[in-house]
Parts: sequence; C-alpha cells; structure tokens
Amino acid sequence: MNSYLEIKNITKRFGDFTALHEVSLAVEKGEFVTFLGPSGSGKTTTLMIIAGFEKATSGDVLVQGQSLSGLAPYQRNIGIVFQNYALFPHKTAADNVYFPLQMRGYGRGEGLEKAAEMLDLVGLKGFGDRYPKELSGGQQQRVALARALVFEPSLLLLDEPLGALDKNLREQMQIEIKRIQRRLGVTTVFVTHDQSEAMSMSDRIVVFEQGRIQQAASPLDVYHRPKTRFVAGFVGESNLIPARITDAAAGKADSPVLGNCEVKANGAADGQDVTLLIRPEHIRLSREPVDGRKNARMQVDTIVNYGDNALVMGRVGDLNMRARVLGRDVIILEEGDECCISWLPESVFVIEQ
Repeated sequence: MNSYLEIKNITKRFGDFTALHEVSLAVEKGEFVTFLGPSGSGKTTTLMIIAGFEKATSGDVLVQGQSLSGLAPYQRNIGIVFQNYALFPHKTAADNVYFPLQMRGYGRGEGLEKAAEMLDLVGLKGFGDRYPKELSGGQQQRVALARALVFEPSLLLLDEPLGALDKNLREQMQIEIKRIQRRLGVTTVFVTHDQSEAMSMSDRIVVFEQGRIQQAASPLDVYHRPKTRFVAGFVGESNLIPARITDAAAGKADSPVLGNCEVKANGAADGQDVTLLIRPEHIRLSREPVDGRKNARMQVDTIVNYGDNALVMGRVGDLNMRARVLGRDVIILEEGDECCISWLPESVFVIEQ
C-alpha cells in the first residue's frame, strides 16, 4: 500500500550544481515530518519541489498515489506558510484567510464564515477586522497559518515559519502549531535548521546534508542512535571519539585517548575503525574516580554557566570533551582545574566510520 506522500528519486540540478541527489522519502497520513539540516543542504529545495515552485530534474512526487508532476502550485491543494508570512497588507486578517477560498469559488458570506472559524482555531477570535500592520509578528504568523489551512489542504508545508519570531514567542508557536496539526490531522512537512524545533514538534526528523538524506527517524532515534557522524555532530552536542572495535561480541573497543571502553557494537566488526558518541549530559563530573563507571581525567578549560545547568569544556589528552551538568554540580570546579569525568557503558554509542 502506498504512503500518503511519496518522494521518489528526486534529483535537482542548477546548471553544474546538483542540489538534490535521488532523494526518496515516504510520509504517512497525518504525520508531522521535519526537514532538518544546515543552509544549502537541500531541505528547502525539496519542499519547493513538493509545492510546485521548483521543478525536479528527475524523479516524482505523489500524494495518495497520484503524481503531482505537471500540476501548477495552485492545482496541488497544498497549504504553505513562509517565513515572511506573505500576507496582503491591504486586506484584513479575515480577508487574507478568505482569499484562497475566494480563488476556489466560495461566496463571500460562506467564505468569511469559514475564515472566522479558522481564525478562532489559531487563537485570533475577534481579530478578523485588523490589518497586518495592526498585528504582532506572532499574530501575523497565525493568520498565515489559518490561510494555509482554511481550504482543507491535502498537505501543509511550513518553510522556517518561526525564524522571524523572538525566542519566547517561537516556543509558544511551536506548541500551537503542533496542537493545531494534531487537531486537524493534516499531513505536515516542516523545514527548519533549528534542532530544538525539530525535536519538540516532529513525529519524524529527516536530516539533510549536501543534497542527501542522512537519516529519517523519530526525534529520540536521531538523537540517541544517529546513523552517521554528521547526524551525531549536527543534532545536539556531542563528544565524538575515535576508536577501534576489539571484540564486537563482548562489546569492547579501544580508544587512543580513553583506553578500553565498553560499547554496543551495533553491527560493527572486530578490527573496524568507528566513532564513539557520548552525549555531554551523560558525563558526570567529580574530583575522584567513581566506582562502577568508566573514568578519565580532564583538564577544565572553560565553564559556561546557564543558571540551571552548565557546560564544562576541557581536554582529555589531545581530545576535546564537553560535559553538561546541573548548575549546582559545577561549583566544585574552576577553569584551569583538573577533574574526573565518568560515564556508564550504556551511554556510549557506536557510529560506523
């Protein structure tokens, strides 16, 4: 049985530059999928091909088994929200939301009634008569979202829609967008370079790099079980440590800096060079070695205190290491001190080279 949205072997070239290399992905009905990656990784290009604003060099996009090739953007029944909102400044909020219904032949009375219902859903009841210049950035974002949803689209595409908002409002809108998406059950593709947005909002994260999908998995799988060194380094903070598997069956690896380590080999073979991943929050700081944990001595270079937590950066031999601890746990240390770092074997993940 076909998935609701299928991206099949999409390649996109701009002259001699290949922006996408045979990208394929299946999205289920009602799923909230986030395209995550650095600038130029191909995530927005993929979104624009789905929307119809870019044409693929090869490959196809299907919704419910039907190809979108050859259809103009307005024929695809897709709602889209851009970072700049793209509201009509001369139209009220209600008329902005009514506009896509007007293009679909709705009468003004029925259309404005549906627009009012959608504005209510996004938390703007009573704001229909205001013009965009009379609305805050967050309110304009909600109007744009209502406009994208009012005609019951088959897909909702969001292209970094929260990038222009301040931190507190951005976090509020993350919750609101997810609430509305769940209530309506609309299949959603969200583009961002913000890891926290991807982690907090998504059913699944698709990590792009250099025009290829590096991993497509749940937020927790992407974070705790990254498939590649790039994903491990891009999503969250990471300690990446070179090592070699010495006994895969017994879960043993040897690191030039950390010595013998217990690991989950994850399919790696004896003698294979790998990268070990230890997240900073899995590291404990102490003055002396801790029984039952792997220990190493670290020279503390920098302490960045955030109040509730602190990031401690230092060196174990020639290897840079980071530990993220509760704010109260860092009072035992000062920059320039030597301390002990320790972790449990189950905190070490193997990434094949």
